Amino acid sequence: MSMCKLSIVTTLYSSEKYINEFYERIVISLSDITNEYEIVFVNDGSPDESLKKAREIAKKDQRVRVVNLSRNFGHHNAIVAGLESAEGELVFLIDVDLEEDPELIETFWREYNNDPDVDVVYGIAKQREGSKFRMFAGSLFYRLFNHLSNTQIPHNLMTVRLMSRQYIEALSLYEENSVFLGGLFADVGFNQRGLVVEREYKGESTYTLRKRINLLVNAITAFSSKPLEMFVYIGSTVSAISFLAILFVIFKKIFLSIDVAGWASAMIMTSFFGGIQILSIGVIGTYLGKVFNEVKGRPRYIVSDIFKKEKDNQNMDNK
Repeated sequence: MSMCKLSIVTTLYSSEKYINEFYERIVISLSDITNEYEIVFVNDGSPDESLKKAREIAKKDQRVRVVNLSRNFGHHNAIVAGLESAEGELVFLIDVDLEEDPELIETFWREYNNDPDVDVVYGIAKQREGSKFRMFAGSLFYRLFNHLSNTQIPHNLMTVRLMSRQYIEALSLYEENSVFLGGLFADVGFNQRGLVVEREYKGESTYTLRKRINLLVNAITAFSSKPLEMFVYIGSTVSAISFLAILFVIFKKIFLSIDVAGWASAMIMTSFFGGIQILSIGVIGTYLGKVFNEVKGRPRYIVSDIFKKEKDNQNMDNK
């Protein structure tokens, strides 16, 4: 593999209105850094004209490569596809939607080169923007994850980051199908440095509430077994309380000759304990489902085509 100095990796999904501006702005910034670079667009089954626009750029610029996935595999898997396709000694990952300024490459480049021991410079949003619910949900996500997982991730972690080749190769050793990159980025280790940056919130997101909940469940089950352990303690506590209650009823009946009434309370308790049982089965089922998906060994993504100026169409093996 011929190595260039720097790879820019970004993913495309409903991104047609951002691609041209993103390309123009980042090329200007790259001209002040190095001429040895490539830009890798990963089309994640985008339903709009994102692929067409990216291909038009690739036809004009031999340093642009478009990795076209066979369908939508999700943002994190598309990022993995881009990172594994990148050929640079350094890889700069950034979203194409312009919420993160393409010009940040200059800031990250300077920060990286100021410390010869650093392997990763990653972005941290100065403040979380959006609706109060979005800010609350984001804060809750990080608190829950860090509380339940041994792998800690900083609050307001951003996609944007500059990574060394050694770090990228170590990241590729993680082969799980259900990818939560925020956790993987931290779990790899190496010398990582956070950089606080401004972010322009555009009020648009392809992450629906359902997707965010799925992301939280996936993140926690991928990096923590504490939910399973929690129900062991809950089950033990409930069993102990129930045993004491049985002893109390027997004592009143035998020694005090008092019948214990309370049909309504009995139904409430039965419903409560039944709910706990169903919830615990659901948690166990979630973990079993994750194991089921992993052991099938299906690919995290499939590359349909790669488009670049030298060759208009080149097929790749499934990955």
